[in-house]
Amino acid sequence: MRKLAPYKNKRSAIVALDNGGRFYNLLTQADDGEISPAELGKAAGVFSSRQQMFLYLEMAIAELDDQSVTDIYKHLSPALKNSAKKFRPVHYTPAEAAANGKPSKSAIVIGTPTYMESCSDFVGFIFIPITTGKTTTMMMVPIIDYYDVYEVHEQETDQQFLLAHTRSAKKLERIETRFGGIIKKLQAKKGKPQKHKIFLEALFYTPNPQTR
Repeated sequence: MRKLAPYKNKRSAIVALDNGGRFYNLLTQADDGEISPAELGKAAGVFSSRQQMFLYLEMAIAELDDQSVTDIYKHLSPALKNSAKKFRPVHYTPAEAAANGKPSKSAIVIGTPTYMESCSDFVGFIFIPITTGKTTTMMMVPIIDYYDVYEVHEQETDQQFLLAHTRSAKKLERIETRFGGIIKKLQAKKGKPQKHKIFLEALFYTPNPQTR
């Protein structure tokens, strides 16, 4: 999970995004007024995933005013504008994410994370691919065995939403944080009660976010 510092104004965002792409992107030019997929991918640290590119973009411009966000989207190339219809993430509170989140869709959630210490705190499983020779099978494992897992809550309702990210020695602070990631389905074993149906696989985060 990558920590992001959002852009502070429209100009700095456009300069960073209209960057010419990587050295082998010969057809893109920096500061030409149009942000291409290659340029957005370079800024996001992503090579091909449009979904992750737009997740980065929305996280990076989340603290700008609405007009600045609109103006930045106007600078996107036609191909990116078309992709935005499919991949632009939805902003949720934890309560909204729990009620309305859809598996495989991008989402941004703001809340305070609480680290889940063990499987006894909740029941939840994910499928992971296991390859033996030329055969790949899907195995169901406890999510807490594969990720660092947190419950993210909002003070107003105390509604909790599950969040997970690749394992790290450093745990998240219990402060309000903006998370961006992909919503995934949480599996349940037959006959076992399940508190959470979905979770956010977090790719980006911003501690102590400013809100519009």
